[in-house]
Amino acid sequence: MTAAHVTLCFLLRHGSDGEHVLLGTKKTGFGRGKVVGVGGHVEPGETAVEAACREVMEEINVVVEAADLVPAGTVDFVFPARPDWNMATTVFLTRTWAGEPSESDEIAPAWFPVGQLPVERMWADAEHWLPAMIAGRRIAVRVDLAPDNENVADVHTVEWVEPGR
Repeated sequence: MTAAHVTLCFLLRHGSDGEHVLLGTKKTGFGRGKVVGVGGHVEPGETAVEAACREVMEEINVVVEAADLVPAGTVDFVFPARPDWNMATTVFLTRTWAGEPSESDEIAPAWFPVGQLPVERMWADAEHWLPAMIAGRRIAVRVDLAPDNENVADVHTVEWVEPGR
């Protein structure tokens, strides 16, 4: 079975009290109740960049232009106990958008200090790669989940080179 292609986009802003990242509490579907990044499936005929821009609009009601997305790397999620959940994720960062993030049917967004991510409310893998990507490392990550589909069995990280560079 092939992995679903998905995107994540992390909005970043610098405030008087340091760097913050926008995350959201998932209100429906896969990962309900967890704090997650903004994103979702790449639709047929869509590029990862187009999907990221669409998902940001759908989930938090702001406009992100393709030119403002910074490729951060990839995360491949492997669920040995549920291969149909496998995901190949393209991750983007941005500091530029139009509008103010607001709640949708799917996500309740909130800003978090980069140094104080709510890891206890996130998928267990996030702490293994998200801080590095926010800090500017470009990495390709493979996360093997444990049989409970929650905990991390193994994380493998290598430097990532954007395709075409």
